[in-house]
Formats: sequence, structure tokens, C-alpha cells
Amino acid sequence: MKETAPAVLTEEIAKRTGITLKNASAWPKGNTPVIALALSSDKTLLSRALPASAGTNGPEFKAEGYRIVTETAAGNTTVWVIGADTRGVLFGTGWLLRHLKMSKAFMGKPLLELPGPVNVASSPAYPIRGHQLGYRSTANTYDAWTVGQFDQYIRELAVFGSNAVEGIPFHEDDNPSPHFKIPAREMRIKMSEICQKYDMDYWVWTPATFELTDKGKRQAELDLHEQFYKECPRIDHIFFPGGDPGDNHPTEVLPFLKELQAKLVKYHPNAKMWISLQGFNTEQIDYFYKFLESEKPAWLQGVVSGPGSPPMAETRYRLPKQYQHRQYPDITHSVRCEFPVEKFDQAFALTLGRESVNPRPFAFAKIHAKYAPFTDGFVSYSDGSHDDVNKVLWSMRAWDPQMDVHGIMEEYTAFFFNHTVASAAASAIEGLEQNWKGPLAENGGVEMTYINWRILEKTEETLVNNWRWQMLLLRAYYDQYTRLRLIREQELEKQANAVLSSASLNTITKSMDAALAIVNKADEEPISRDIYKHIVDLSDALYASIGLQTSTEKHKPRNPERGVVMDFVNYPLNNRWWLADEFEKIKKMTDPEQQLARLKTIAFWENPGQGSYYDGISSVAKGPRVKTISEDATDVAWWDSGKSRKRLSSQLFQREPALDYDNLDPRARYTIRVVGEGDALLRVDGRRLSPVIYNKEPETFKEWIVPLSLTQDGKISVTFDGPEESQLNWRKQSKISDIWLLKQP
Repeated sequence: MKETAPAVLTEEIAKRTGITLKNASAWPKGNTPVIALALSSDKTLLSRALPASAGTNGPEFKAEGYRIVTETAAGNTTVWVIGADTRGVLFGTGWLLRHLKMSKAFMGKPLLELPGPVNVASSPAYPIRGHQLGYRSTANTYDAWTVGQFDQYIRELAVFGSNAVEGIPFHEDDNPSPHFKIPAREMRIKMSEICQKYDMDYWVWTPATFELTDKGKRQAELDLHEQFYKECPRIDHIFFPGGDPGDNHPTEVLPFLKELQAKLVKYHPNAKMWISLQGFNTEQIDYFYKFLESEKPAWLQGVVSGPGSPPMAETRYRLPKQYQHRQYPDITHSVRCEFPVEKFDQAFALTLGRESVNPRPFAFAKIHAKYAPFTDGFVSYSDGSHDDVNKVLWSMRAWDPQMDVHGIMEEYTAFFFNHTVASAAASAIEGLEQNWKGPLAENGGVEMTYINWRILEKTEETLVNNWRWQMLLLRAYYDQYTRLRLIREQELEKQANAVLSSASLNTITKSMDAALAIVNKADEEPISRDIYKHIVDLSDALYASIGLQTSTEKHKPRNPERGVVMDFVNYPLNNRWWLADEFEKIKKMTDPEQQLARLKTIAFWENPGQGSYYDGISSVAKGPRVKTISEDATDVAWWDSGKSRKRLSSQLFQREPALDYDNLDPRARYTIRVVGEGDALLRVDGRRLSPVIYNKEPETFKEWIVPLSLTQDGKISVTFDGPEESQLNWRKQSKISDIWLLKQP
């Protein structure tokens, strides 16, 4: 372990400067600058006394802590990296690498400089700081990596304060990725070796996806685990998810884990066993805590809280103090996930989807601050390198929760790009996060972020093959392209609706053909082909550099939801697919009056007229009266593998929306109309109303007449009771997508 930090320091400096540091067995003479690595327990290094410390309670004496201090004597500068232990030396080396100014050609010669003087000391606030790196087909990049790429990535995580990596064994043995460089069985052993090299904890995520009551399968699983434990040079923690995946009662899970622990410690005496309560119902959760109280199992180290777990605060309060509590945050997904992007425009949800390049430094800093105090740290859920910025943010804030977010981004960009671009690139990353806030068409900042990245791209040509640079550029170009498409395609639909609104009994077919021709200009006369071509080039470059699988046609991903953004880069941002299907239905109608009525309904769908109101539920652009949001982001549909032909508004929904209306005409009669699926149990000002029309099929209407007595004060509040559907999967539960308050003539 003592050789690791010097090797990391020497190799990373050489990459960036061309300067190769020399290891010395005696203190250099003359004015040669020195970087000295030592333990805080040392008194001297090569007969040179370590800088004096103020007592023995400083950060450099605490686990994993370090002190960086510069000394200047007789014109000779020494940079001391003093660690509490070997990890502390490595993390101190990481601090140094993040703050050195390095360049191969700065003013005509190599640059290696630490602005000083320096005297800083730090130790981590949370002992567990790690990330899951699953070598499996569901990952959008990891499955294409070599051992060397994993080694470098794990090293870089350590540079930013991570002390743990979580692997996923067994899962892919029978379902190998076409991108695997070596079999999964071999890679999980290599991951253990890499963790041993960098003295990082090796966690292993090991679900049971079979019934533990099956004695044959149970024994086979125990044997599989034991063989794995025997082969691995290092295992520190086994994490067993209770119910994600899996469907076993804790009466079966806990004895199984006890038996696993007995096998584990035969080969790794200090290794720990963990469990999550994901997917457990109330009875199962209560059983677990009663078991802890009565049995006090010494073989269990702690509980992991992930998506689908009980609330983290509740877990910490119920968990006896002798057990640790680890968070398993989903930092990799943007919708249909644990921490969805708030106020995410539907255009992004449909095109960038669930697993795109997703730097969210400020959002995740707030999320970490909210939950971290109830834990001993985290190991994140990640399914690819697209969340790289988020990994660094979580690692650094777990080391120091008060660390400035912009400062973290500057350290990120200085280390991975270069110090001259650090500030501008940090702000440009933050701009990508701002791109995702609120209605896209109204967000002019998207274009400024795009321009900033274009300028950086042209001025920093040496970074053209840097995969982190490529990812961030891809997002900047993709966001700008999506915004330009959205503005244009929505305008085309307005023009088409104008044609439909003026249709008559004599022009039904002609009006439909004309409207469809207008909206289809989005495909037939595409815009911004230069931006689109650059997006294609960047996606191809990322596949070459790190195996990022953004195209089903080119890259053989697991499925389209796994970050395959090139499949959706031109997904319609107006309703042209839906209109084409609706027009075919209209053509089959035999009554011209019904045909015309349906055309008028389509034409005025979002513009019901003076004194009436329309709201698209969960649309950041079309729901000004909607007060509620869906916190689990299941209100952004994923139908037909992301290629749904449904009306865009129907792909956004809630189950119990709440809306406020004011400035109503107290003398007018109003009707409430709802489009959705299943039930809609409506209340107005708390009063349950009975419908006059009640269709449950998708995209059909329900209607209620609002009593005059409720609108006398010029305002109403609309709410919905949630129907009892606990027996249904959320995909099958009732949904509300569109709501109108229609003023009757």
C-alpha cells in the first residue's frame, strides 16, 4: 500500500506535464523541490523532521485524514503530504493532484506548480463513501470496459475521496453483455484486486432472485458465494437487497445471511454483512426490527436504505445504535427514479430519458444534505459513467458537507481537463444542470450554455478525445437541438390546429391532409442539421472512447431505456404521430357531423376559449393551476419502449392532482372535463361530485357539472381522491392527464 500513493502521484503528473518525478532514498540536495509523503505517526522522513503539529487531535491523526503543508528553507520548497494512515496519504495525494497547476506546454515549457504557501488539514465527515460499478449488461458503459479502464476509474474516484467500490457478482454469468472484454466471473476478481491495490473497500451486491425455501437452489447459492469468497483477494462488505430484486420473507432471508456470514469470515475475517429493507411490507419490516431486539445478531453490520426502503430517518431511529446505516442513493437516473429531476420538461423526458449524461451538482448537494445526517455514509447506485459528475459531488460532500459546490466543480474540471479552463468549464457544467429547470421553450439559458461549450470546444482542442469532455459537449449540443426542435414543432402544431379549427363539413378530409402536411414538416424539412451531425459524431466518439451505448442500431445496448439517447434524438415534440392515428379513426366514421366535432375537439384541445381553462397535468409549461407534483416521477410515461404514439399530454399524468381556479364568473355555469385512464374521484371545494360522463378508457372523457353555489365567490379548488388500487402495479393504476374547466355559453 505504501507504493500506491507515490505511483498515483507520479503517473498522474506525468500524464499532464510530461515530467516524471523521481523517488529518492535520501533527501535531495540543493534547491530541488520535494514532495514528501509520510504518516502522521512518523517523527522523521529520511532524517528530515516532519512539520510540527498542534497536538495530536488534528485531522491528520484521524482515520483517512491528512495534512498538506509547504515548507521553504534556503530556497528549497517541500510539499508535505502527511496522512493518518495509508488511505490518508492517498487522499492527501488526491488533494494535491486536484490543486496542482499542470500543463505540458505552458508558456513554452511544462508547468507543475502549487500556489502557496499551503497548510490545510482534513478528515472525512462520513466513513463510507463509495459507488457501485456493475460489470453487467444493464450498464451503459461499464460492460465495455477493460481491466485497465476500471483501474483508472477507481483510482480517479479515490483522488476525489471515495473509499469504496461495489461490484455485482453472479448476476451476469448467464446473461453476458456483447461488450464484455473478459467474462464477468474474471472481472469481479479483478475488481477485488484493484480495490486491494488502492486500499478501497470492496462491497458486493448479492440479491436472491429465487425462493429461499427451495433447498436445492439455496445450497447452490451458498456454494456459489463460498467459491467467490475464496477466489477474491479482498471483500469487506456483502450487501443483500431484501426485495429489489427478490421476494423472500425475512424469516428466510436472515438465516440465509447468517449462513453466508459464516462462510464469508472463513476467507475474510473482518468482512461485514448488510441488508436493505427494500420491498418489505409493514409486517416484514416489524419482524426484522423485532428480530434485532430479540436476537441481537452480531453477524449483521447494518442496514442499507435505497429506493423502495422505509424513510431514512425512520430507519435510523428504529435501528439499534450498534448497527450502522448506509444510504444507497440513485444518482444515475433522471425520471422514474428515487430523485427525479424537478420541473423536467417533457421534451427532455422523452428524448434524454431516464439515463442520459446528467450532471446535477446543486440538486444532489441538497439531497445529500437532507439525508446524510441519518447515515454513516453511502455507496451510490450507478449504471454507467454518465453520472460521473454526480459521483464526485457525492464523494466530496461526504468528505466535507460544507464544501462549496462550485469549488468542487472547479477541482473536477482542473483535474480532468486543465487548470486554465477550470472556472469556465465548471460554470458550463452548472449551466447543463440549469438547462433542465422549467419549461424548455422559455429557457434561453440553454442557448448560452451551448455557446459556452462551443467556445470551450474550439479553444481546448487537446481535450477532443477526453471522454468526460465528450459527454458534456454531447449534452450541450443535444439540449440546444431539442429546444430548437421543440419551439419549431410546437409552432407547426399551432398552424395545423388553425387549419383544423376552420374546417367545415365540406373540407374535413382536405383539412386533415393539410394539417398533417404541416406537422410533418418536422421530418421532411429538418432543422439544425449541423448540430444534429455533431451530436452523431460525439455519440460515435463516446462509443469509441468508453463504450457508451447511445444507439440501438450501432451499439447493441441492453434496452432503449439504458441511456440510448440517439434512438430518441428526433422523437416527435408535437403530436404528429397521434394526429395521423386520430385522422385514420375519423376517416372511418360514417357521420360527417361526428367527424367535424372530433376535429374541433382536437383543434381546441389546449385552447378551449375565453373564460375556460386547460391544464396538462405534470407539464411544466401547460399546468399553471396545478399545485401538485409527482415525487416519484412515475408521471412521465415509458410506453412502447419509449416510442409511444399517444398524445404527448397523455404521457404525463398524476393520480391525485390538485388545482386552484380564481377570477371565475360567479353567474356562469362551469363543467369540469378530465382525460385519463381508470377512475377519477373528483371533489370541488371538498365536495364530492357525481359525473355526468364517465369513460375509463385511455384518452376518453369524464365530465362533471359544477354547482353554481360553489363558484359564487369566483374561485374553486379541485382535488381528487385516490382510488384503492394497492393490488395493482403502478403502471395499471388510474391516471389523470388533462383537465379543463369549461365555461358554458
